[in-house]
Amino acid sequence: MGSVAVAVASMLLAGGCRSLAVPPAALSLRIWRAVLINPRNKQAPSWGCRSSRNSYTALAGESESSTTDGGNLTATSSSSDSFPRYDRLLPCPSHKSPPRIEHLVITEGGPVLEHICKALDLPPLYASDLIQFGAVYYALVCPQPPPNATEEQIRIFKEVTEPSVLRKRASIKGKTVREAQKTFRVTHVDQFVEPGTYLRVHVHPKRFPRCYEIDWRSRIIAVAESYVVLDKPAGTSVGGTTDNIEESCATFATRALGLTTPLMTTHQIDNCTEGCVVLATTKEYCSVFHGKIREKKVKKLYLALAASPLPTGIITHYMRPINMAPRLISEEFIKGWHLCQLEVMECRKVPWPTIAIQDKHCVEDCGWPSQDYAYECKINLLTGRTHQIRAQFAACRAPLIGDSMYMPAAIADMSNPGLNPFGKYKKDFSSESEKETAVINWIAQYGKEPSVAIGLQACQISWDDDEHFYKAGSPWWRS
Repeated sequence: MGSVAVAVASMLLAGGCRSLAVPPAALSLRIWRAVLINPRNKQAPSWGCRSSRNSYTALAGESESSTTDGGNLTATSSSSDSFPRYDRLLPCPSHKSPPRIEHLVITEGGPVLEHICKALDLPPLYASDLIQFGAVYYALVCPQPPPNATEEQIRIFKEVTEPSVLRKRASIKGKTVREAQKTFRVTHVDQFVEPGTYLRVHVHPKRFPRCYEIDWRSRIIAVAESYVVLDKPAGTSVGGTTDNIEESCATFATRALGLTTPLMTTHQIDNCTEGCVVLATTKEYCSVFHGKIREKKVKKLYLALAASPLPTGIITHYMRPINMAPRLISEEFIKGWHLCQLEVMECRKVPWPTIAIQDKHCVEDCGWPSQDYAYECKINLLTGRTHQIRAQFAACRAPLIGDSMYMPAAIADMSNPGLNPFGKYKKDFSSESEKETAVINWIAQYGKEPSVAIGLQACQISWDDDEHFYKAGSPWWRS
């Protein structure tokens, strides 16, 4: 038990602590309870760490922002000093595990799998699965701790990034510290990690059980030499997430077609959206397709199932340039905010999906007051912002059915028109602090990201003046 990993704190959104005490002769592990903070709580993370009996080294476990409801969550353990024992990542469990991210710094070189297993008390097969899922990252040098880091965490960071220490490491010669702090995925269980290497382990990756329920071969729309067009199911990720590249459309479509080279993503649609997605068979075509998107040679049409009707024509908003959900938008121009435009080409009245259909596709009831009729809109997306259709329709008080993130805010806006600080009936604020408080209160009206499907389908995609033209099957609400 010669290899030793020192846990280093780098908590981003929520608090929780782990103490790793290492006596001179043997590895002694003591695991503390990790606390997950509600992501809607904008207060500073709580670190609440008890001091270790052995102060030789320190801590920590990060808890990523949780998507569960409620206040503070606690990751319970099988005993007072350990997390529950794990088995394998596969088969996919039916329950969700609370997010858990661990940050480690290597003090003695060796295979990465050995370090993860010993430092985090994980079975080798589980740790191996994490690496296969793309849930383990490394950097040659430990990143800068966050502003709320403890003195002990800062001490460890300074110790392992001391210039005299870094000068002795041949692996970072010719690199700036910033370059050496860039993270990369660990791809092999036997990858050697040298002393000073930083590891980030996503112990509980985001899971996509829907992947195992799909007949992927039947979802293939077209297979060409350079690309594949997929009718993406709702509740799946196009190319994977930060901590899970295994359970993705690209991976499962590759296997369904029996390809030896993995398919690559060329563009994204939300996990909760279904419909046309283009996957490249080569890096070269991936770059080509990106160029077509930049040059606006790719045309995408969507079908949206809205709770209220919208007039045909172009709808314009401006989106706050902050890369996190929910996406806030304004009807009025705000300097620095991104232009969002879409064209409603058609809007027709249709029956609201039955409870049986909603249950079949795991569509959430978000509390819309009237559920007799819905409105199917065909949309030409003129700008491609994240969550654009969902955010714009909700701002027009026509949220998409099943959209548990944006529909609650639309309902709140209808019941209290002045609540939205960027809406048509926004109030005049006497100070910036008053406006900031209003923005915080407005964000609190939004819900969580949908787990599976919403009323949105990428129904058609074409490029090169319709030389390449593809359509998805019927949307779930017509089934």
